[in-house]
Amino acid sequence: MRQLEQLHPWLRAGERASGPTGTIEAPVDQLDLATVIEVSQALSGEMVVEKLIDRFMRAAIEQAGAERALLIAVQDEELRTSAEAAVRGDDVTVQVRQHPARDAVALPDSLIRYSIRARDPVLLDDAMSQNPFSADPYVVKYHVRSVLCLPLINQGKLIAILYLENNLTSHVFTADRVTVLKVLASQAAISLENTTLYRDLADREAKIRRLVDANIIGIFVAELEGRVVEANDAFLRMLGYDRADLISGRMRWTELTPPEWRERDIQTLAELNSTGTVQPFEKEYFRKDGSRVPVLIGGALFREGGSEAVAFVLDLSERKRAEEALRELELNFAHMNRVSMMGELAASLSHEITQPIASARNNARAAQNFMDMQPPELGEVDEALASIVGDVDRAGGIIDRIRDHIRKAPPRLEHFDLNAAINEVIVLAQSAILRNGVSVQTRLADGLLPVEGDRVQLQQVVLNLVLNAVEAMDSVEAGARELLIRTARDHIGVLVAVRDTGPGIDPMQLERIFEAFYTTKSSGVGMGLAICRSIIVAHGGRLWAEANEPRGAVLQFTLPGP
Repeated sequence: MRQLEQLHPWLRAGERASGPTGTIEAPVDQLDLATVIEVSQALSGEMVVEKLIDRFMRAAIEQAGAERALLIAVQDEELRTSAEAAVRGDDVTVQVRQHPARDAVALPDSLIRYSIRARDPVLLDDAMSQNPFSADPYVVKYHVRSVLCLPLINQGKLIAILYLENNLTSHVFTADRVTVLKVLASQAAISLENTTLYRDLADREAKIRRLVDANIIGIFVAELEGRVVEANDAFLRMLGYDRADLISGRMRWTELTPPEWRERDIQTLAELNSTGTVQPFEKEYFRKDGSRVPVLIGGALFREGGSEAVAFVLDLSERKRAEEALRELELNFAHMNRVSMMGELAASLSHEITQPIASARNNARAAQNFMDMQPPELGEVDEALASIVGDVDRAGGIIDRIRDHIRKAPPRLEHFDLNAAINEVIVLAQSAILRNGVSVQTRLADGLLPVEGDRVQLQQVVLNLVLNAVEAMDSVEAGARELLIRTARDHIGVLVAVRDTGPGIDPMQLERIFEAFYTTKSSGVGMGLAICRSIIVAHGGRLWAEANEPRGAVLQFTLPGP
């Protein structure tokens, strides 16, 4: 082109005389400003980012007279090529893509970095002449001539960099063209930001819609005054409604709530209005057929001070059924444990029952002998008969205690003397205690207030702890076998401790021994202490184990005072 200008200078002069045929030499007042306005309006109305970038790159190439253009997004100081446009014959090709610019395309990195830092346009009329960027490897390698680097800024935020080049001639990007490009760049920055926000919003809405349509949990949207305006299929199935019921407006969360939960709903509304969210809590809803469904529900307002909220609802029916089945299983295990202990104590109890029966028999014979005397010793007879009544009552009491322990009866809460109940347990375990050569001591607090609970269940706990201690001491060959049962008052209510001088418990297992099915006995099933703990916890107390000094273990539990 320089050679043509030197040989035929009249061509350019003739071009000026006949008027511009392109846009390279045309002054700004001869540019098609209507086209610029049209492009600007098109950019402002485009919400699809790929289409927006395509339009902008074509307009930039055409208005600037560039051969090549790059749109480079700046994210955390990393450059990413959003698009590349180039002139191919009479057409402009645009490729929209998303990948690191430095790995995909060639560009003058130093020039672009400078434009990012300065946030100002960089214009090189002739990049091959001496300038701060003439040593850039890209400029040297590709013999770049006209270069324009234009930041796209919206509200002080750098959105991207528009890079334009023309390697055919210098001084392509005139001040007039730069002015037009700045107008387009300003509109493009705004539109790119808007399309990004629109895309992010669409992505969030799509994610929310996928969550709702997945029907993993129940979701509904409701007005605070009561009307349910939207719900997914999971929530409708949970309550037995269909979409026609929802559309008709008949579903109101206030009417779905049973009366006893209305107070909790008032608290929920207060929490929503004050914090905008409500933490998950359990409640119940009415189904369409009138039955109830237990749920876990949490929610949030759509906006602060708004009148609509979204709620997430989880059906707890299966969990409640599982909990009920677990409670039934625990009761069955407790009953099995009770029967098992009674079987082990059968030999011991036979001695306690036989003794009052034998005593009653002897007293009856004595009464007969006194009656055969002449004259009959009526005073002795009366005393013998009284002894018989006492022996029979004692035997009956033992049988009643066995019956209470062995039958599967529901818990009965009553106030009773804990010390007296413990003494009865010691009688029940007397044979096992004697058989294992164990010495029993009691330190039962005087004036201990009556406790409230199920007497039979709490006696079962003490009996289990006593038998465990007796069995543990059976393995001790040297040293005394001593069992100490103590009651005392504490800050909670009542403390019961069972101490033994057995081998003790591994400190690492002090908590594990209360796990279901964990046992150190060859013939055990590992449910005794687990059941004991569940009984104590159900009574509002705590059961734990510690080491006894100098040897052995102590298991103790607390019960709340009356």
